[in-house]
Amino acid sequence: MKPDLKSMTRKQLEKLRADIEKALAKLEKQDIKAALAAAEKAVKAHGFSLAEIMGAPQPAKRGPKPGKKPKQPGVPKYADPADKTKTWTGKGRRPDWFIAAMEAGKSPDDLAI
Repeated sequence: MKPDLKSMTRKQLEKLRADIEKALAKLEKQDIKAALAAAEKAVKAHGFSLAEIMGAPQPAKRGPKPGKKPKQPGVPKYADPADKTKTWTGKGRRPDWFIAAMEAGKSPDDLAI
C-alpha cells in the first residue's frame, strides 16, 4: 500500500520520516552484522582471526625499495677560499660565497677543488 503523501499532515509526514529512519538504522545494523560474519568466515578460511587481521601492524616504510640503490651525496667540486669546509657540488642553487667570489672577479676554476 502506497501512502498518499499529499493528503498527510505535517505531523503524519514527520512520523513517517522517523519510522523510515528507524527502519533504515535497523537494516544497517543487520547489514553490518552480515558483513562482519562474512569477513570472519573468510579470514577463518585462511587460518587467521579477524582480531589478528585488524590488529596487524602495517609494515614501516623505511629505506630504499628492494633493488634500488640509496641516493649518494654529490662530490664537491668547489670550495670557499676563506673556509674550506664550505663546499658546493656545482649542482643546484649557487651558495652565497660562490656568488661573492664570482662578483669579486674570480673564475670557477679558481674555486675548484
